[in-house]
Amino acid sequence: MHIEFRHLRTIKAIHEAGGLARAAEMMNITQSALSHQVKGLEDQAGVELFVRRSKPLKLSPAGQRLLKLAEQVLPQIEALQDEFTGLRAGSTGRMHIAIECHACFEWLFPVLEQFRRTWPDVDVDIRPGLAFDALPALLREEVDLVVSSDPEEIAGVDFIELFDYKAVFVAASQHPLAQKPFVEAADFRDQTLITYPVERQRLDVFSQLLIPAKVEPAAIRQVELTAVILLLVASNRGVSVLPDWVVREVKYSSDYVTLPLTAQGVTRRLYAAVRRDDRHKPFMQELLRLAGQEARKLQSA
Repeated sequence: MHIEFRHLRTIKAIHEAGGLARAAEMMNITQSALSHQVKGLEDQAGVELFVRRSKPLKLSPAGQRLLKLAEQVLPQIEALQDEFTGLRAGSTGRMHIAIECHACFEWLFPVLEQFRRTWPDVDVDIRPGLAFDALPALLREEVDLVVSSDPEEIAGVDFIELFDYKAVFVAASQHPLAQKPFVEAADFRDQTLITYPVERQRLDVFSQLLIPAKVEPAAIRQVELTAVILLLVASNRGVSVLPDWVVREVKYSSDYVTLPLTAQGVTRRLYAAVRRDDRHKPFMQELLRLAGQEARKLQSA
């Protein structure tokens, strides 16, 4: 038996209309063509689908079974058609984001909160890119955007500038280094450095300062949450290096001191890595716009 979508629509229309004439009008076809379609379907099934002696026209048990199938399948087909229409129009889609910057969670959440209000039909998800190779996952279309500070030359991938930030030294206000105008690599030799639980190469303090200078801190303490890092720093349990947008609130607190790394400071740039074919999708453009807007707001705070 060969059942087509038009057969399911026919069964549903006749059931709702209660007769062939009304159903044909609803489907914008002739009653003769509709009758021919029903007869062909009954010939395939080998059973009657309607109790023709009844008024209004009623479905037989076999027709009821086909109606149940129509009520299950047709809404799914219509939803799929709507989704494809939305994809063509750029109003629906998927935005799965991988983050190679641990502190970026705090910066990104306000962006996504604004994004979802304008693009409620875009499926948004966040995966910590520190747990897997984010850029290969981008090429495999497992994620759609990677937030990274390490651009690479990858065919079919664009690295779009988001914003620059400074890596900032944070210590308790009574810490011995608090009186210095800036800190250098050698200052960390006798310090407990409090960091996020990620590889050293992904931390600015190591990649931009300590590794090139071949300096090892006295101890390293890894902490998951920024708030806990700041609590430990304020308690003089160690020092930390965080992006300037993370310390925007504590830099005015009497419990902390924030200093540049080196006399020149250490400036880093965040990028959004996206597949080139996806870059100009309307919702992708909007997310990038909101990201830049939020970054400027944080840095001016």
